[in-house]
Amino acid sequence: MPVTDTQVLDDTTTIIGKPYNVILFNDETHSMDEVIAQLIKATGCTAEKASRIMLEAHLTGRAVAWTGHRERAEHISSVLEEIRLGTKVEPV
Repeated sequence: MPVTDTQVLDDTTTIIGKPYNVILFNDETHSMDEVIAQLIKATGCTAEKASRIMLEAHLTGRAVAWTGHRERAEHISSVLEEIRLGTKVEPV
């Protein structure tokens, strides 16, 4: 049976379409704490996970902040950009 863009993963989760990454770029304007706080606000992740994302972006220039459906990715990107963090939404 061919795989389509819509797959049911379990009884409660459905992914429609292909996943997208929210890329967070390194930021020299904001403090690390500000970036962490905005990641938590945007994604709902833990402080520990936000710290890892921030540090990866700081050290390598970019990090995947979140992966999922396009509409949510665009919303998360817009929340991160509220304080002018650099982001990009791209297909996985």
